[in-house]
Amino acid sequence: MLSKSLSKYIQSLHQKKFRQEHGAFLVEGAKSVLELIASNYDTDLVLTTESFYKENVRLLDKQRIRLEMVSQADLERVGTLATNDTCLAVAKTKENRFLTAEADEFALILDDIRDPGNLGTIIRIADWYGIRKLICSQTTADVYNPKVISSSKGSFTRVEWYFCQLPDYLAGLDKSPVYGAFLDGENVHTMNFSRSGYVVMGNESNGISPAVEQFVSHKITIPRYGDAESLNVGIATAVICDNLRRSIT
Repeated sequence: MLSKSLSKYIQSLHQKKFRQEHGAFLVEGAKSVLELIASNYDTDLVLTTESFYKENVRLLDKQRIRLEMVSQADLERVGTLATNDTCLAVAKTKENRFLTAEADEFALILDDIRDPGNLGTIIRIADWYGIRKLICSQTTADVYNPKVISSSKGSFTRVEWYFCQLPDYLAGLDKSPVYGAFLDGENVHTMNFSRSGYVVMGNESNGISPAVEQFVSHKITIPRYGDAESLNVGIATAVICDNLRRSIT
């Protein structure tokens, strides 16, 4: 049975201020926890049901990680998932380290993406298309939010991020092309992307901010053939990344 102090600590990590205070975050569910353990993150603790432990005993016993055997009810009480019959881990957050797109590499720039589910989906999409770096505005959702981690489906272990003031960051770039998603840009299906650069995705409701727009060198758009007003930012990111890869492969 979990102690009250450990339960309180884990539950505190649901909130951003305590994640920042402790430099720790939650990872829930079998797939995400197994990918966490195999990654370069520092894992402090794994809460595991007896069945999950038996299925993964060799891997778990190899790790120098504190293990606590708990019930499904314990996991669901201290975690954020409505149903969790496997495991929950506590890992250390990483330093906010400067990132830039290198030669033959694209990075995504996220301007005020506030919905945690959208951010997690974008991380998963970036991983699928081999994009390893996200440059995020300070108003973008916290990457370590449990909803972001959960919806990324383990991709958070393979994608890096850097949070900053985007106008200052963009002003310091070299002449790398900066593509931005707008309603009135060049058709993404027919254009040719460069071999490297940046793709900016804007806020779910307001799009790319004027302060960031001034640094966009190429406006692009996903043509609309029906009557929908807009696309979800995660879906739009997938469409653009797919056309980017098709263009430069």
